[in-house]
This record gives sequence, structure tokens and C-alpha cells, in this order.
Amino acid sequence: MDPRTSAQDVMRCDLCETAVVQMHCDTCLVNLCTACVGKHMISDESKKHEVVKFQARKSTPLFPKCKHHIKERCEMYCNQCDIPVCTSCVASDKHLGHKIVKILQVSDERRNKIMKDITELNETIYPTYQDIASDVQNRMSQLEKEYGDLSTAITKHGEDWHREIDKLVKKLKAEVDEMKNTQLQTLQKHLDEINKTMSDIKDEIDSLEMVTDTNDLSKLISVTLNVNLYSNLPNKMILSLPKFTPGTIHEELVKLFGTLSSSSLTSDKHGYSMKTTQKSPEAGSSPPVKQLLDEPETVTTIKIDIQAVYSLISSQLYNVACLSDEEIWTSGNDYTVKLYSINQGSLLKSITTKSGNVPWDIAVTKSGDLVYTDINDRTVNIVKNEKIEEVIRLQNWKHLGVCSTSSGDLLVIMYSDDYKQTKYVRYSGSTEKQTIQFDDEGKSLYSSGSYNKFYITENRNLDICVSDHNTNAVVVFNQAGKLRFKYIGHTPVPKNQPFIPRGITTDSQSHILTADINNDCVHIIDQDGQFLRYIDCGLSGPWGLCTDTNDNLFVAQQSNKQVKKIKYLH
Repeated sequence: MDPRTSAQDVMRCDLCETAVVQMHCDTCLVNLCTACVGKHMISDESKKHEVVKFQARKSTPLFPKCKHHIKERCEMYCNQCDIPVCTSCVASDKHLGHKIVKILQVSDERRNKIMKDITELNETIYPTYQDIASDVQNRMSQLEKEYGDLSTAITKHGEDWHREIDKLVKKLKAEVDEMKNTQLQTLQKHLDEINKTMSDIKDEIDSLEMVTDTNDLSKLISVTLNVNLYSNLPNKMILSLPKFTPGTIHEELVKLFGTLSSSSLTSDKHGYSMKTTQKSPEAGSSPPVKQLLDEPETVTTIKIDIQAVYSLISSQLYNVACLSDEEIWTSGNDYTVKLYSINQGSLLKSITTKSGNVPWDIAVTKSGDLVYTDINDRTVNIVKNEKIEEVIRLQNWKHLGVCSTSSGDLLVIMYSDDYKQTKYVRYSGSTEKQTIQFDDEGKSLYSSGSYNKFYITENRNLDICVSDHNTNAVVVFNQAGKLRFKYIGHTPVPKNQPFIPRGITTDSQSHILTADINNDCVHIIDQDGQFLRYIDCGLSGPWGLCTDTNDNLFVAQQSNKQVKKIKYLH
């Protein structure tokens, strides 16, 4: 075996091709043995050969050749012209008065920027794309399951109708399969694009890492940085599944067997965010699909003790918030917030507000702490270990509704002292993160007036839902503040009275539930604003709402000062 061509042989001199490499010319990028160094030095005397030990190769900067002075290297850099320059260039009038710096300084800054970009690509952007790809795959798997559930429901209902409706069953199943395939194809295309981008990012990382390892400053300076291109995350695909609504057996089989609502697959520009240490609610698996009960049922009723602050005003119950599946916080027109046992109906704890004012709204944070708003004191307060801490204090504005989000932020709806403005604000602790007041046309999303009653909550899909008493509407907008829809009620209603919303909450199915105090009922709409049904269960003046982890609904009734626990989902 020829030792010079053996894969296991040591590196040989590029000139004699026999002796072991000991030296290296950083100028010519040639490997040399000690005997050939002199020969190489005189081979091209026009160059300034930088010969170093082989182990120290690439340690000598390889300055770019000057485009205007062929025999010179550019050891300086003109900031105004943004080009490398040699000493002859500096001496010329062309760069007179320009700021000239050492090119090594520029290359070091560029190298540091590249290293930061590599770190961002490796540690943030690429992992985010991995999470997005995993999310899309999970959604595709869930899509298969939920469409399978739809097919099963249709089949089961079809068995009750026997042979005369087989044709209709097949037709509806074909529609389900067509919808499923359409959405799967769209998601697969979306996933392919994400995987392609991930591959491009890896190529970008490899390319940048090669550049940072070279001593060729021309390559280092001329490299194109594309990290901003990949920082623009893809739109998130939002699924809307069809619903199968079974009917009763009748002569008009086609109409009464059941209908399949349309499906949709939309793109949300703000659906994804860069990877952080916190997981969003969408990161987990989707909750099991639950169906609405034909007849909601009252599980238990809890009597709440309210002592009105003013003797001339009757005591009233306003709010309820779930601490757990066993305990609820309540508040009314007195200066306390009370904790009750759901199963026993007994009072467990009573917290007096810091200012002695009536709390307007209450909520429970992810960590289980109580939050309440104080309009007269202009504060939002949090109760930790029975100690009250002021979190937010306003000037020229007053807090109304409050809720705690899945990310731990506080959402607050508030109005100005002159009653002319209303806005939503997102807080992280006491820091204001986002304010939304107007729609795309510059019009206020919410009403204004002297009699303001607003409540706010976050849906599972991260939409923000606000009940607006003045316009008798539920206003829903996405995380970016873009208005999605307004719900203004449904007819007929139990008492044929105008829709007047009060408390608002959501459940695991992304249903939106709002109390209608004028009709003694609760409206249930889906995440796109479509009416689903009413819950009445003998309600009297429903005001505050909340749901527990099992999707039981708790309704605070204003006039009789009772909280009803209602089961409305299978």
C-alpha cells in the first residue's frame, strides 16, 4: 500500500509529498515540511509569506486584497464607504475625512454578531420550529381522532334509522372524509413548508459555522446574514371542525337525520411565539370532546351570606371564582370576599378588602391566589397567605373586570374618569404589556357611558372575551387585538326580554358562556360566536360565572344570593 495515498497515513508536505507536515503558510494555505519552507518562501517573492507551525495554522489574519491596489492587502476599513481599504487607499483623497478603523475590529464585531446569530438559531429559532412541527403533527393526530369520532357518531345514529337512510349515512361520511382529507392535505403542506424551513436553518447554521472557522476575512465580511428571515414565524393553522347534529326520526329524513356543519382551516399570524421556558396551553394535548346535555341539571346550591355596606340597599351577590373543584370565592355588595366549601356549603374564610370598599370583580391566578379590583381605590390587589398586596394602581382610570390568563398575566378592562373611554390592558405583574382600545378602523371596541359594567375572560384558544353591558354584546378579539366577532344575543329567549350580559367564562371546549340577567339564563356560544343553547335551571338574576376543571358551571345569582353548580356537558 502506498503510504502517501493510505487513508490512515499522516499528513504530508504539499511540495515534496513525502515528508511529514510540520509548518503551514497562512498566506498561501500550503502545508510544508521544514526542508521545503525556504523553497516555498522564494517561489513567489511578491507575497508576504506567513509561515507558522502546523498546529498554529489559520492564526494569521488573511487580509483581503485591495481592489484598487493589486499588490496591497486591506488592513483597514472605511466606515463611510463600508469597504476594506489598504494604506494607499487611506492616503488617497477618496477617503479624506472618513472614519477609518482597523479591519480586525470590524471582523471581530462581525464574528461576534455571527456567533450570536448562530446561538439564536440553535437555541431559539430552530427549537421553536421543532415545537411548531410537533404541534402540527399533534393536531393532525387529533384531527384523525375527532373526525373518527364524527364518523362513529354518524354511523351509530344511522343504525337507528335502518336501511332507508343508508344512502344518507354514506353521503354524510363522504363529506366528513372530504373535509378531513382537505384539512390534512393543507396541514401536511404546512408541515412540509415548516420542515423545509428547518432544513434551511440547519444549512444556514452549517454555512455560518464554516465562515466563523475561516481566516479569510473577505468571506467573513461578505457573508449574508439571514437570521431575520427565519425570525418571521409561520402562521398557525386554526382548525374548525364540523359538528354533527342528530335529528329525530320523521318523514323528512334528509332534514331530520342530522346535519354536518362546515369545517374550516384558517391561518393565524400570531398563533405561534418564540420558544420560552413556559409552555402555552396549546402545547398540551387537546381536551376530550364533550357534548352538551339535552337538559342541564343543578348539582347543588350554596347559600351565600352578604351584608350590604349601605343599610338602605338590599344585599346582592355578584361574583364567583373557582379556587378548586371543592372551593369557590364569592363577592357581593359588602366589603368582603368569602371562600365557601362547595360540597358542605359552609363558609371557610372571609377576606376584608384593604380599603374597606366593595370589590368589583374577583379572579383566581394560576398559583391559586385571589385577585380583586377596587374601583373607588383604583387598584388591583392580590391576596397571598391572607395578606393583601397592591399590584396595580391607576390614575384617571378605574378598573372593572379582571381575569388571570393561562400564561399568568392579568387582563383588566377599565374606563376613564369622564366615562368616555374604555380599554383592555394586559399586565405581567404590575407591568403593562398590551393595551387594546380600538379596532382596525379606529373605532372603540367597547362602549362608553356612566353606567359601565364589563367582565373579561380568556378562552382556551387565547381569544379575549368581554361582556359589554352598555351595548348588550359579547365582544371577542384575538391575542393581537383584532376583532373576531360580536355576539348580540339569540332569539327566541326564555323571557323574550332584551339580552343584557353580565359575567362571562369559558370551558375546555372553548365554549363562551355569559349570564343574561334580563332573561334569567346563561347563553352558550362556540368560539366562533355561533349560538348553541340556553341554560336556565330556574335561575334568578344570574350575574357572575365560572367553570371548574370538570366543566361544571357555577352561577352567582344576584337577588337570592345563591350559587348554583350546574352540569351541562357529558
